[in-house]
Amino acid sequence: MFKDLDPLLHSQVRLAIMSILIGVKNAEFSYLLENIKTTKGNLSFQMNKLKEAGYIEVKKSFKGNYPLTTCEITEEGVNSYETYVNSIDEYFKQFKNDKKYKYENS
Repeated sequence: MFKDLDPLLHSQVRLAIMSILIGVKNAEFSYLLENIKTTKGNLSFQMNKLKEAGYIEVKKSFKGNYPLTTCEITEEGVNSYETYVNSIDEYFKQFKNDKKYKYENS
């Protein structure tokens, strides 16, 4: 009845990264850090997990004399994210149906 949820995306920080990237072309590490409210080390670790899975691409360059890390969601990442969102939506629909049925029949 319920679809399996992608365990890679079923993590708060990784889901937040993907949710930001799905709506933009790319994002700098500092932007993600500011919006996700996690540590630099944890953000780096979670980005690497997504990169290893092929969900994002991470590019390292320089902006002036400063290192710049940007990431971009891949087509595989978009597909996985959409599948995850649709799957979890089914959980919510089932909950709403169960709740509605419970109250209508009490």
